[in-house]
Amino acid sequence: MKEKIRSAAAAVLLTGLILLCWQMSVKLRETIEEGKETFGSAGGSTSVIILDPGHGGKDPGKIGVNGAEEKDINLNIALKIQGILSEEGISVSMTRTSDERLADSQVEDLRERVDLINKRRPLLVVSIHQNSYSDESVKGSQVFYFKDSKEGERAAGCIQNTLGKLDPDNTKQIKANNTYYLLKNTEVPVIIAECGFLSNYEEAEKLISEEYQEEIAGAVAEGITEYVRTSSE
Repeated sequence: MKEKIRSAAAAVLLTGLILLCWQMSVKLRETIEEGKETFGSAGGSTSVIILDPGHGGKDPGKIGVNGAEEKDINLNIALKIQGILSEEGISVSMTRTSDERLADSQVEDLRERVDLINKRRPLLVVSIHQNSYSDESVKGSQVFYFKDSKEGERAAGCIQNTLGKLDPDNTKQIKANNTYYLLKNTEVPVIIAECGFLSNYEEAEKLISEEYQEEIAGAVAEGITEYVRTSSE
């Protein structure tokens, strides 16, 4: 009789332990999912990186000498960067993931991007663009940062260095700016990566190729990764 009582008590205890473990596992899953939902939202944890493909929708950006529209190149490169960074375990948000802009007018679109960035407060924002100039011989990537942002300057340096590996003849250096709306109205480090000149036919042709877009994306992602790594040291 005593043996039966001990066996029953052991069974009850084992069942209780199993239920407790199950409840704890459910709670852990809920906590993880809650963390995923709040990551990058206002009041929650900050996203590590925001990628901002410039222009979109009715705003094509610059038109290349080959007819290419800047908005498409920006988005293609940004999506490729997102893929690379995600594989590296770096959390990435995008201001747009399709051919659209965030508001009807260009001014409102920029305000929406700034508001989104300031609410999410990431470690770094990288805005992808293409350049243009009256002299068709000018080419090469160049990274801009807000003149009063030391972290922006450091991030710009990281990305300019890795972009420079694609073209050793490119002598352009990072450049401070205090007039670009996106740079002067955001509360976190933001850089603008002008990946090339659509006014230069040779570079415009390269920029519409899948292979070169992947090279640009890889270089920018490498610079971002370096910045993130050194920021956590």
